[in-house]
Amino acid sequence: MRWRYEPIQTNHFESFPGCGIGFLFIYCRISPAVDLHHIIKPSAEVYTFPIKYWPSKVSFESYRYLFEFADFGKYFLNSLFVSITASLVSTLIALFSGYVLARMRFRGKSVLVIFLFFVQMIPAYLLMIPQYSMFSSFDLINKLSGIILVYIGLGAAFSTIMARGFFVRIPVSLEESALMDGCTRLKALFKVTLPLMLPGVAAIFSFSFVQNWNEIFTAALFLNSDSKMTVPVALYSFISKAGIQWNVLAAGIVVSLIPTIFVFAFAQKYIVAGLTKGSVKE
Repeated sequence: MRWRYEPIQTNHFESFPGCGIGFLFIYCRISPAVDLHHIIKPSAEVYTFPIKYWPSKVSFESYRYLFEFADFGKYFLNSLFVSITASLVSTLIALFSGYVLARMRFRGKSVLVIFLFFVQMIPAYLLMIPQYSMFSSFDLINKLSGIILVYIGLGAAFSTIMARGFFVRIPVSLEESALMDGCTRLKALFKVTLPLMLPGVAAIFSFSFVQNWNEIFTAALFLNSDSKMTVPVALYSFISKAGIQWNVLAAGIVVSLIPTIFVFAFAQKYIVAGLTKGSVKE
């Protein structure tokens, strides 16, 4: 029997999606580099035309202006305090409420879970005016404590849903064994379940922190004075009718990325370590 060689017909249009993905990847890498090249430019060369993509001399005066004149360090500490405090409280609330939804049986439990999902569909902009009216009556406008309470309320629902999902994946027999050994339910939660929940705790905290760190609309509405501004509001202040301070804005963006990088680097260690934790065969 003689075999016939038939060339495979290829469709050249099939390579277009791959080319598009490659172009998008290159654009996502080059575009920030083009924008951030203003950091090392002297202020006199930022607005020159034609554009100089490489400065005549490397200068970091944008960082000096950012911290000495714009007082960006104060805004950085404000955001750090607000984001860490709101994320810790939101994560703590989510752990206890998620544990109740995952382990306890009570009437209306499924309705409560559906309600938590429904809360996520409500745009945050619809809540701003009622929140402002309520917080102004309690004298919490232009205070960091007020915006911390807002962030806790906005993030607790989704954090609870995430915590419930992580608790459901942990076998109940682990807690039952601890209860048979004499542990109380609360002690079994802290000694047995939460160590296995470290990946979930890291994921919940990191998500909540990034969300609070990047939030701008509520912060711009609730914080009026310059001394209470957070990083996103401070970055937006570099955009005015007179123009945009591109070099200072780019330097502020680079500085604002540092906490999120550290948070994800810290959380990644626990997420990877949690994947190798022991489990039980049911």
